[in-house]
Amino acid sequence: MSILVAGGAGYIGSHTSVELLNAGYDLVIVDNYCNSSPLVLDRIKTITGKDFKFYECNICNREGMRKIFQQEKIDAVIHFAGLKAVGESCVKPLEYYENNVWGSVALLEVMKEFGCKKIVFSSSATVYGSENKAPFVETMPVGTATNPYGTTKIYIENILQDLYKSDNEWSISLLRYFNPIGAHPSGLIGENPNGIPNNLMPYVSQVAVGKLACLSVNGNDYPTPDGTGVRDYIHVVDLALGHIKAVQRVLKKTGVDIYNLGTGKGYSVLEVVETFKRVNGVDVPYKIAPRRPGDIATCYANADKAYKELGWKAERNLEDMCRDTWNWQKKNPNGYEQ
Repeated sequence: MSILVAGGAGYIGSHTSVELLNAGYDLVIVDNYCNSSPLVLDRIKTITGKDFKFYECNICNREGMRKIFQQEKIDAVIHFAGLKAVGESCVKPLEYYENNVWGSVALLEVMKEFGCKKIVFSSSATVYGSENKAPFVETMPVGTATNPYGTTKIYIENILQDLYKSDNEWSISLLRYFNPIGAHPSGLIGENPNGIPNNLMPYVSQVAVGKLACLSVNGNDYPTPDGTGVRDYIHVVDLALGHIKAVQRVLKKTGVDIYNLGTGKGYSVLEVVETFKRVNGVDVPYKIAPRRPGDIATCYANADKAYKELGWKAERNLEDMCRDTWNWQKKNPNGYEQ
């Protein structure tokens, strides 16, 4: 079976690509390096000892995507491609709607043209918005995201569900995942954000390695035990394995399935910082900064459905996530930069 991974050189995409190859799938990666590096490709090959096809292309480019589908027999698609920073989306909403929503429509049109109607979509817990209360369950209403990034995910989920209503041959899995952190245990691939990180863990690790001077903790006045935001952090390898389970499902059945991929446990920002310091024996100086626009106080998953229907659950704990993040960062202090 041949799986096309759109955005496969990115953080989650690269880890999922490793697990796809380890599971015996033929792999086709499409990426435009918007949030990634060409060096990732060789590292995936080093980890797995396997080769794969790669095409540099933006999914918004219909002609480019058509050429790929003409050259490759694609059985299913995993769709990671898109812009992903919550804060940036509040500043640049039009870019997010164009890249994420328009790009997804273009990809789906090409898939339909070539009779490839099986897709796993990278959605997000942000679709639950601020009105629902954690733990979040798949049956909760969505449609009130607190930021444009989350809204693009809602729109794409709606597009995919409408697509199935119009054509019951489609097989669609919507994966709402929470806060991926960690890295492959080899230390060869990990999170490599452009510029100053938007997410907590790469910020923590870059401060620890001396690349940044001090961590900014955005808000300490939330209604949480220590005042800092609480999130469901999930190891990126666990998340990647969840995508393997979802691919297996879409290859077997039609319909639309929605799954939370999380640990079911929330940790505060300060808990993550203190765990990172303790596990790795490093210091992480921090200061309190204002809240970020679009953030909510508490976000964690109920992941029972994924366990019951996919046979998947997160196996790695916060200590594993902190240890693997530091292993990646200390081996790659400047990320993929040479």
